[in-house]
Amino acid sequence: MLHKISLGSGDISKYRMVAVKKVIDELVSLGEELKGLRVCHVNSTPFGGGVAELLACQIPLMRAVGIQADWQVIRGDHTFFTITKGFHNALQGAVFSEIESERMKGTYRANNQENAQELDLNYDVFIVNDPQPAALRHYLPENKAKWIWRCHVDSSNPSEAVWNFLRPYVEEHDAAVFTTREFVPKDLNMPKIATMTPAICPLSSKNMFIERNVCRELIANMGFDPQRPLITQVSRFDRWKDPFGTIAAYKLAKEEIPGVQLALIGSFAPDDPEAWDMHAALSSEAIKDDDFYLFSNLTGVGNMEVNAFQRASDVVVQKSIREGFGLVVAEALWKETPVVAGNAGGIPLQMTGELSDYLVNSVEECADKLVYLLQNPDVRERLGKAGKRIVQRNFLISRLARDELRLIKSLVS
Repeated sequence: MLHKISLGSGDISKYRMVAVKKVIDELVSLGEELKGLRVCHVNSTPFGGGVAELLACQIPLMRAVGIQADWQVIRGDHTFFTITKGFHNALQGAVFSEIESERMKGTYRANNQENAQELDLNYDVFIVNDPQPAALRHYLPENKAKWIWRCHVDSSNPSEAVWNFLRPYVEEHDAAVFTTREFVPKDLNMPKIATMTPAICPLSSKNMFIERNVCRELIANMGFDPQRPLITQVSRFDRWKDPFGTIAAYKLAKEEIPGVQLALIGSFAPDDPEAWDMHAALSSEAIKDDDFYLFSNLTGVGNMEVNAFQRASDVVVQKSIREGFGLVVAEALWKETPVVAGNAGGIPLQMTGELSDYLVNSVEECADKLVYLLQNPDVRERLGKAGKRIVQRNFLISRLARDELRLIKSLVS
């Protein structure tokens, strides 16, 4: 059997303290209507990425309102995850010439077939996340369960060859979910296509409240000067997050504000073999600059430390050039920290109103916005408060759970 992630049940009363009342009330009502329904999420890693973070919070919340929710993780070796990382990049527009290899296609199919045989089928609804397990449904006998495919990347302009390979497997599902309508490939033919944005958990160790002075003390213990400005980017070690663009913008900003410091905090995940090469390249940059710090989830920087960095930073950067959503933007805004971010994918959904002035399309523009914010603390405070209001209304996990139950109800009714 596939590994099931061990999680408890959430406490809905705690969410009532921070989330929109109308959303919580509808979530509870949907839970009562669907009480006892067996729902299983499937993905490729238990930690290290946005999907895993979502599920670690969403599964307990679904259980809290009466849904029998579980989470199974598929298996795969280095070869399989190298292939699926290529798929991930190709769905966001990168070239992946290996798709022409019948051997590669065979490896992907064989892995999905093996995992399908190990999948616990005792559920009413399956939600399959991203391309890694997209073919599971194909290798399973007909059953009464409803199947949903959830795409978390910006698939608005996918590699034609890769999408043509994956599309038949996706179309075997009963519904597909994308972050925004713009991400839906034009030739996708499905009974139901829904859109819903990801969300953050306000009660998790990564987003729970910590006093800012405590956060500043923590980063001081890690070598930073708390009296000097700090810029932070948190992301996977991934080309689409453009960490080298962030470094270039920091260097330009440093010409105007010599005391500025940069923290790049990345994460490794079992399904992302490219991360090691990216980390090695970034390490080569970090040793050249005493004010540039590189951390990861393998060097003692976990969720609590990320929380502290996002709260202690003067500005958070997310200079993505492709982005399915960018949970770290919502995380920083929830903490009332202003964000300068790439004008890409799902990020503009989070940075509306005055915040949209800090969506950037170049290194130079990013540097200019950083300098302006570092020199204007009153603007930073205003943007931070506006950002938290946006996240509270739109991007907390209770809203995502409600949206998902709405879709499930429409399928099982």
